[in-house]
Formats: sequence, C-alpha cells, structure tokens
Amino acid sequence: MITLAAVGCKRLLGGPASATLSCMTIKARVRDGRLLVDEPTDLPDGTEIELLSLDPGDWLDEADRAALHEALRQSDADVAAGRLVDAEEILKELRSR
Repeated sequence: MITLAAVGCKRLLGGPASATLSCMTIKARVRDGRLLVDEPTDLPDGTEIELLSLDPGDWLDEADRAALHEALRQSDADVAAGRLVDAEEILKELRSR
C-alpha cells in the first residue's frame, strides 16, 4: 500500500480553496496505474484535491543528514559531560518573557 497525503487545505499551496477545505490524510492503493481511494470524506462531489506521495524516508539530503548526526554527537557528548539544563528551568525562563 502507498500512503498519499491529500492536500485539502490549499492554503499550504496558496490555492483558492483555503477558506473551505481542511487538511486531511487519505490512503490510496494503486491498481492498474490508477489510484483507488476507499475512504469516506465530507468533501462535496467534484472537489479537486492534490495527492502528494509520501516518501518513507526523511527528506534529508547528505549535508543535512551529516549536520543532524554531528548535532546528535555533540548532544551525546554534552550528556556524558553532565552539561544538562533542566527542562523546567527552560520553560520557566520562556514563560517569564
């Protein structure tokens, strides 16, 4: 099964239907080159939606993946060295602003 995101909220893409449609996710299967959707919706007949296939990956290119792994290594080193800040302290500071 291939999962597709049906972008019903055109405000994400700048389309004209932004005021009337909400975001939704619809699952579809491909059979004989056609998308088959067998899920009920509240959309009126004739509503046009755009289907965007979802990559099971994470959309990171090699540079972004390298940066992520370096940040994770640095975070592990901070934890090992005891350089931690309590989440409550951070939240308290953020709330005081």
